[in-house]
Amino acid sequence: MAITAAMVKELRDSTGAGMMDAKKALTENDGNMEAAVDWLRTKGLAKAAKKSGRTAAEGLVAVAVKDGKGVAVEVNSETDFVAKNADFQKMVAGIADVALGCSDIDGLKAADMGGKTVEQTVTDAVAVIGENMSVRRMVALEGESVVNYVHNAAAPGMGNIGVLVAMTGDNEAFGRQVAMHIAAANPASLSEADLDPAVVEKEKQVQMDIARESGKPEAVIEKMIVGRMKKYMAEVTLLNQQFVVNPDLTVAKAAEEAGVEVTGFVRLEVGEGIEKVEEDFAAEVAKLNG
Repeated sequence: MAITAAMVKELRDSTGAGMMDAKKALTENDGNMEAAVDWLRTKGLAKAAKKSGRTAAEGLVAVAVKDGKGVAVEVNSETDFVAKNADFQKMVAGIADVALGCSDIDGLKAADMGGKTVEQTVTDAVAVIGENMSVRRMVALEGESVVNYVHNAAAPGMGNIGVLVAMTGDNEAFGRQVAMHIAAANPASLSEADLDPAVVEKEKQVQMDIARESGKPEAVIEKMIVGRMKKYMAEVTLLNQQFVVNPDLTVAKAAEEAGVEVTGFVRLEVGEGIEKVEEDFAAEVAKLNG
């Protein structure tokens, strides 16, 4: 497979590896980006794979909570100008309210919103505003109490990142602190039990390959892996992370001291996982002049 400059750049951006190392990693793994990241980590040439933090689509995430149920909804637009539009924001707030009565994204799109389905409402807005839009994601969360938080709020209840936290007990101030922590730390799961076993096994294998590069005996490597996996869990699981408000405590310990138990969370960020092709101004001009 031909290794392109764009592929090398993508790998460098995600790992911090040098250009020649990135190219070699891709060559050794026939262009497979994920395998190339693991190869670099095994050779000690990259930090742990970064999650792509680039927002590749615009729009808003809105949150709403009622009677122990919270919802987070992502509505995308093509530009941030639309996300700042009062009519768009009003529509997104209405969609979030409707979502409180729905269980999934398909049900939300088909739900009634002022005499039309949510999907038709969005379609009509596209015709008026002149820009493509879509209701992309909806996640619901239930608990004894649910607290919400919005980061980079564009209007009440909506912004760039929306977080929901479910917990036992009634301590809204603490729940909001945990929600702010989640917005910043972006944990992969609540606890080790909630992590995808395949993800855990893959990380373990990468760490074993890294350790073997050191040439240490297998018995020593096994002990090293226990410590490294413990550190990994402390980095990616919410309850084991150091609490941003008080780094001397884990989130679980802080919750215990606050008299609550965190039972679940949701974090949605606008544009996660969407790849947007961007061209420079010269390329656009060249296209126009055909």
